[in-house]
Amino acid sequence: MHNKRLMYTVRVAEPNPVLANMMLEQFGGADGELAAAMRYFTQALAEDDAGRKDMLLDIATEELSHLEVIGSIVAMLNKGAKGRLAEGVEREADLLVQLNAGGDSHITSLLYGGGPAVVNSAGVPWSGAYVDSRGEPTVDLRSNIAAEARAKIVYERLINITDDPGIKDALTFLMTREVAHQKSFEKALYAIENNFPPGKLPGHPDFADKYYNMSQGDGDARGSWNEGEQWEFVEERDQQAAVDGGDGLATVKIDKDDKKILAAVAARTASDPSINPITGADLGAGPGAGSTTPLEPAS
Repeated sequence: MHNKRLMYTVRVAEPNPVLANMMLEQFGGADGELAAAMRYFTQALAEDDAGRKDMLLDIATEELSHLEVIGSIVAMLNKGAKGRLAEGVEREADLLVQLNAGGDSHITSLLYGGGPAVVNSAGVPWSGAYVDSRGEPTVDLRSNIAAEARAKIVYERLINITDDPGIKDALTFLMTREVAHQKSFEKALYAIENNFPPGKLPGHPDFADKYYNMSQGDGDARGSWNEGEQWEFVEERDQQAAVDGGDGLATVKIDKDDKKILAAVAARTASDPSINPITGADLGAGPGAGSTTPLEPAS
């Protein structure tokens, strides 16, 4: 049921359609409130654990209230432009200047009448692809923790681009709730006794503790992520390929008829290394083209 009072009071000092456009990132963006609400709501529907189900429904519902708060900020910031555009009370030149003050705020005003559109700050429509649930609690809870962390950082950046004290206050509340949700998700994750690795199947013991030093040179570093009793550090290049002990090649068993067909395809499409044909690159070669095939002089 909807409560007509916002979860947090919105006090906007003055309209600012450019700032409103930036705020849309947390309305219809990948790390915004709508994506969070849908992520946790769909996870809750499939959750079999009563405690986690209750937590996910609580937080999903709260995210919808956050969506209402950030959407109200967007609507208040667009109030001036909405009225001027709807009533046409100013000269065309003045109105165009105001609508094109920065970003895509003119698009938001023209298409959505200053309302909080379900798009991000670049005008990209919200997508269900933002809901990255996998139906495995040890996977989804880790994803939720990361999502809350990303949203927290976006709120920090939004706070840093406005001097409006009321907006800063509301955004600080929203940012802080991301921290609280991250704590809940972490507690729920570690309340699962066997939470690592995710899923049921164990990792292969031959590879679970190996660290492959694949990028070698200046900047090589060692730490708890790749040294100590938990790790076997592999830096020899010949031990970083065909680590299964095989020849490192890709093969497939096929019948003799397919072998004949594949041999015919290979013969038909084979390259002749003995020829050096003149190509379009040679014909159009100019400064900076490098070495090209010499063209025969015209007769």
